[in-house]
Parts: sequence; structure tokens; C-alpha cells
Amino acid sequence: MNRLARFAGFGRNQQSTDSSDAAATDVKAADDASTDQYPVERMDAEELREPIIASLRQVHDPEIPVNIYDLGLIYNIDIATNGDVDVDMTLTAPGCPVAGMMPMMVKNAVEKVEGVGQVQVELVWDPPWTQDNMSEEALLQLGMM
Repeated sequence: MNRLARFAGFGRNQQSTDSSDAAATDVKAADDASTDQYPVERMDAEELREPIIASLRQVHDPEIPVNIYDLGLIYNIDIATNGDVDVDMTLTAPGCPVAGMMPMMVKNAVEKVEGVGQVQVELVWDPPWTQDNMSEEALLQLGMM
């Protein structure tokens, strides 16, 4: 069973097909015993941050040969204790031709990370993006440093 299935408690609440109370009690007791033997592995929300960033670094702006994270397009990554992730991102310009597909690309990249639950991506325009948001690696790659 993978981490996400264990985290979600997959299989812990199985119901017996037998309608007798004794059988249902036996199933519950067996579930409780199996939970004690195999504790559910919980991943700290902050442990997800680096894998999420690594996945975001695989997403590139089609017009600029640099990943969106190093371009500074990701403003915030909020990770809940249950693994749900909210991402605030921007684009280099409001009229960017990939405005419709870039949030979906970000969502898909974050969803690929093991342990991540539901993903919400919000496109924000405040503060406006500037070249100051770019990492040194991005500046070097674009010959701006």
C-alpha cells in the first residue's frame, strides 16, 4: 500500500457482508488490531515542499526557456496537514498567451507528487511580476547577469 493510501486510511473502515452484530464487531476488532500493527504513516506537510518545488521546476514557460519556479512565477505554496496544496502564481504579463493553460500545468505538476491531496492553483496579479523575482540561476541562463 502506498503512503497516500495509508495516510487516507484506505481499508480501515471495511464493512462485513454478514449482517450480524457479532460479525461486525469482529471486523471492527480486526481493523483496530491491524491499525495497531501497521500504524498509518503520516507525512509532515513541510516534507512535501521540496518535492513540490522539484516538480514545479519541470514546468517551463513556453516562451522563456526557464522553469516557472526560477522565473519567480510561484508566489506561495501553502501545504495543509492533510496534504492539500494551494498555490498562488502569476505570469510575466497579464496578456500572456499561456494564461489559460499555465495554471493547469502547475496543478498537474503538483498532483504528481506522492502524498499530495487536492491541489488549488490561483492566478494572482498582485504584486505584479518583475525580473527581480527571478533566481540567480534564471538570470544567468537568460544572460541577464
